[in-house]
Formats: sequence, structure tokens, C-alpha cells
Amino acid sequence: MNTLIACLPAFAEAMWVTLYVSLAAALLGLLLGFALHALRLGVPRLAAVYHLYVWVIRGTPFLAQLALVYFGLPALGLQLDAVPASILALGVYSAAYFAELFRSAWASVPAGQIEAARVHGLSARQAFWHIQAPQALAFALPLLGNQVMLTLKESAVTSLVTVPELTLTAGRIVSTTFSYVVPYALLVLCYWLLTVAVGAIAQALGRRATRYLRG
Repeated sequence: MNTLIACLPAFAEAMWVTLYVSLAAALLGLLLGFALHALRLGVPRLAAVYHLYVWVIRGTPFLAQLALVYFGLPALGLQLDAVPASILALGVYSAAYFAELFRSAWASVPAGQIEAARVHGLSARQAFWHIQAPQALAFALPLLGNQVMLTLKESAVTSLVTVPELTLTAGRIVSTTFSYVVPYALLVLCYWLLTVAVGAIAQALGRRATRYLRG
């Protein structure tokens, strides 16, 4: 019991760090993913670059990408601390998954609607924003929430570059107390609570956004 009480302040602080890194990276990945998807549609010549990016990012482990950003960028003259480097690496990593979610969401919109929009004089950009986007985003919202939760769990890897998040905190407590059960039980509990909270918020936002987008 004493070990549990002693661990709580450190885990509370680490939860905020984990949440900050995860949500910042998810937001970055969401914006990059949407931009990649929009460029793929708007500039067909970039489709090969899009597919190469998704193939490389999804086909290599995040740990290797994080090491490349954290240890490789200083060689190019760009020195980043552990937290911003982790946000950048995790954002670039998650962008490939967000981009594919947007691609599948846009593919769910019947092609006949786009043809009808063009027949009625709408430009490709107008059809993208006013016909495809409301339906595609309503379709994608639950999937985007799941991807945010996956990004949250993937943030555990950032402990390897000394980001003081939950996994690193648990490891440090174990190394000083030699108690394994309580720290790692708290680690699992914290991640579970964070994913449940993020999932509940995503569902609530998804319901409201779906009513708005389809209304």
C-alpha cells in the first residue's frame, strides 16, 4: 500500500506528459494525413509519392523512425529535445494511418454523387468540400477516434528517448524500489483510463459532428 501511495504523484505527472505528447502527435498526424489525402486527389501526379510515403511509414517500426528523428536530425543541424522530437516522429508516423483512413472514407462516397455535382456545375474543389467531405468525415469519425487511441498507446515507445511519460516512469520506479507488480499494474491502469477517456470523448464528439455534418 505504501508503494502504491508513493507512486501516485509520479504517475499523475507522467499521465499528463503522455496525454500531451499523444494528442499533439495525433493532431499533427491528422492534419498531415488530411493534407496528404487532399494532395493525392488534387494533384494526381503526387499519387505515387503518397503511396510511397504510406508504404515506407507503415512498413517500418516506429522505434526506428523515432531514432532517425531524434538522433538523425542533429546531424543536419536541427537539435530537438526528446518531447518535440517524439511529437514530430509520432505525428509523421500516424499521418500515414490517418491519410489511409481519409482515403477509405472518401472512397465510401458513391461516385454517382460526384458526377451529378459536376453535371450541375460544381467544380472539383466544391464537390470535395460540399459533397464528399460531410459524408466522408461522418464515416471516418469513429475510425479517427480509434487511431487517436492507437497513437496514445504507441507513445510508450518514446520512453526510449527519455520522454518522462508513463512507461519511463514505471521503469524508473522499478529500478529504485525493485517492486514490479505495483508500478506495472499502475502503468496498465493508467493507459486503460486514458484510452477509455479518449474513446468516450471521441464518441461524444463523433455523435455531435455526425449530426452536424449530415444535418
